[in-house]
Amino acid sequence: MKNLRQDLENRGFLHQFTHEKVFDIFEKGGNKFYFWVDCSADSMTIGNFVALMMAIHFMLRGNKCYLLVGWATSTIGNPSGKDGERPILTPEDLAVNQAWIAAQFQRLTDNISSITGKKLEYEIVNNYDFHKDMNVLDYLREVGRYITVNWMISKDIVKKRITDPDKYISYAEFSYMLIMGYDYYHLYKHEWVTLEVGGSDEWDGILAGIELVSKKDGKEVYGVTNKLISDANGKKFGKSEWNAVWLDETKTSPYEVYQYFINTLDADIEKYLKLFSFMSDEEISAIVSEHEKAPEKRYGQKVLAKLVVEMVHGKHQAEVSEKISEFLFGQQDKVQLLQKLSEDEFELFCNEIGSVIYTDQNLFEMFIESGLENSGGTARQSLSNGALYINEQKITDGHYDFSSDLIDGKFLLLRKGKKNYRIVKK
Repeated sequence: MKNLRQDLENRGFLHQFTHEKVFDIFEKGGNKFYFWVDCSADSMTIGNFVALMMAIHFMLRGNKCYLLVGWATSTIGNPSGKDGERPILTPEDLAVNQAWIAAQFQRLTDNISSITGKKLEYEIVNNYDFHKDMNVLDYLREVGRYITVNWMISKDIVKKRITDPDKYISYAEFSYMLIMGYDYYHLYKHEWVTLEVGGSDEWDGILAGIELVSKKDGKEVYGVTNKLISDANGKKFGKSEWNAVWLDETKTSPYEVYQYFINTLDADIEKYLKLFSFMSDEEISAIVSEHEKAPEKRYGQKVLAKLVVEMVHGKHQAEVSEKISEFLFGQQDKVQLLQKLSEDEFELFCNEIGSVIYTDQNLFEMFIESGLENSGGTARQSLSNGALYINEQKITDGHYDFSSDLIDGKFLLLRKGKKNYRIVKK
């Protein structure tokens, strides 16, 4: 069995770390670390999931994770990777975002505990609680006098914004590192947290915390970051045609997450299975070998997609997403597949594929209300082209009475063309 350092490196997580001995310390278990999430949005993204998966490997070795939801830092805005200031959120917005992210983290860790069979110890904290009782003079005394401006402007998070004449950085954003540094110091002082893990774009903030602990208490604490992931074509991981891939099912549905991973390049299957599963090298190699026998069947992508959706949204949603994908792109009888669904699964299908309520509409009205047609004229044109189907049977008569075609008296399946479906519910 690989040790922690070997495992993180082999799986493709490891990017920067402050000292080799951090891995020996956390390999033994019984230690504490933290993982920071910005709460400028009400959901984490699949990009956050990469850093979270690295944190899970520390947790699986018996270490306690503190999820730090960055309310205080989000009131300013993270200057990392941005050319200008981010919009300021109200306290009400931040409270909502914090609650959603905390609930999301709990769901994710519960799902992963079920998959691994191991209890994951964690605590959720809000950095607003660390800062709310400090005034400006307190802050300058407790934080500002320990971090030099020379040190701050040497860091990429600031340097990129002050060396380009077309960009600027506000004093508030300039102070962002100090807040991140004090987060680390507070958790070290009050909870004996000795490690922060995060994405490589958070490295400067991590170093600020390490610097502050060293200057104030003369103690050594550590930082570890994961690589920013890109696919075999160099495209940044976590972006899709609809932009960010969110971990909130109301923003990106479980099926959309499934399809994001179904579209994984063949060359990335092994890399992503290492990042997003807990399988051994041997198990992953067996999946890749099976996939390579017939890449067009997308066996590797299907395994990967189901694993990720199970971790993010749970086993039931993973199974339903798999069935929706099979329905839309597979070869099996689609009406029979719908008939076999439970009531809950059927509703999830309707939400994803689209549905309309049957209220004695005629043929053209039904296709228009379903969204498959825009007007009676386009519906008639599709009919004459042989493009309209009910229950997978081509319709040739514009006056066709389909009222007796309801499957089990409950639904109809509409199709326009090859792959545009809607479900009609009675």
